[in-house]
Amino acid sequence: MDTLPPGFLLGVLIFLLACSAFFSSSETGILSLNRYRLRHLTKEGHRGAKRVSALLSRPDRLLGTILIGNNFVNILASSIATVLAIKLWGEAGIAIATIGLTIALLIFGEITPKTLAALHPERVAYPFSMPLSILLKLFYPLVIMLGWISNGILRLLGVDPTSKSSDSLTTEELRSVVRESGHELPKNRQSMLLGILDLEKVTVNDIMIPRNEVTGIDLEDDIEVIITQLVSTTHTRLPVFRNDINQIEGVVHIRQIARLLTSNQLTKDSLLGACMEPYFVPESTPLSTQLINFQKQKHRIGIVVDEYGDVIGVVSLEDILEEIVGDFSNQNTLRNPDIHPQDDGTQVIDGAAYIREVNKALGWELPCEGPKTLNGLITEVLESIPDSPVCLKIGNYHLEILQSSDNRVKSVKVWQADSGDTDNDAND
Repeated sequence: MDTLPPGFLLGVLIFLLACSAFFSSSETGILSLNRYRLRHLTKEGHRGAKRVSALLSRPDRLLGTILIGNNFVNILASSIATVLAIKLWGEAGIAIATIGLTIALLIFGEITPKTLAALHPERVAYPFSMPLSILLKLFYPLVIMLGWISNGILRLLGVDPTSKSSDSLTTEELRSVVRESGHELPKNRQSMLLGILDLEKVTVNDIMIPRNEVTGIDLEDDIEVIITQLVSTTHTRLPVFRNDINQIEGVVHIRQIARLLTSNQLTKDSLLGACMEPYFVPESTPLSTQLINFQKQKHRIGIVVDEYGDVIGVVSLEDILEEIVGDFSNQNTLRNPDIHPQDDGTQVIDGAAYIREVNKALGWELPCEGPKTLNGLITEVLESIPDSPVCLKIGNYHLEILQSSDNRVKSVKVWQADSGDTDNDAND
């Protein structure tokens, strides 16, 4: 090597720096790839993705190949730099070579290529996978030997080298992926995916129509009243009961009795004959489970019952689907609580408002783990049924009861507290 001209040695040194950059960037690029996109491209037949997937199937061999190549070129570059520096500056060249090569390797062989590969992993990993596959075959005996020694040391330390970390995502991790998808996923699709994920956290009790708002047919009414109700209803399915919804007889589909209605031949007996058997649903059933149950049972409406078997409301397939895709029509607003924005920035809300619906509509975070309605939340905090006017503070929200009667809060003025307001007590 001493007889080689300095220009040739400098050229070899530059080539070795390029090789070091290749190994450093290929390692960072391959390990920085999005594993889910890689699997998708592999299934689509992308050649580069297939090669990278094959390399990642044995990461120990991939890393062994990269480390062997990288260490070889770095050590060889160090030797050549030392010889070149001694030729040019004598014994003082050793220190110059050490400092100069260290800086050159850090900039051109490590930091710059690794940063580039981290920013654009696909542009680096896929084309570089071909020479890496060739090098893996060339270094295969050495890689196997070094891997065997390394795995033996790991076993002595109590580590299983064959174990692999799971690439599966938890629900919360998947929710974060959806939220951070940005422009890659339109907002409406993000909302739908998040709605599906939220089905596991929401129960039937959270979205049901409460029994006091359920529209149904009372067989104790006169047939003329029943016919008028059936003709004017906006619903396609109605529960049929005797005197009280707890004494439910079935559920009638308007289509099944349309001919009898148009020909004025409807009787209570024919109405009962057209009814389907009621399908009862426990109030604590998660929406994800209930959606599957609706599909299995071939039902579109369920009668919600509590732990004592009393009817507390009605839930429909449409209600669950609306949790995913949003309201299908304006009909849903007929049973949603009224929220009236005021000029001063406050909101006047019906006491029967569902807290979840208020939070969704206003972007608030009122607690909804316990009581489902605003009235229930207020009575739980105050531990009594309040008379108006009463003011209280729940979390970061001020509430002023405007009207209460019939043992419940009917309307409330609500506004967010200032960030500096730390008073969390309820005040009469």
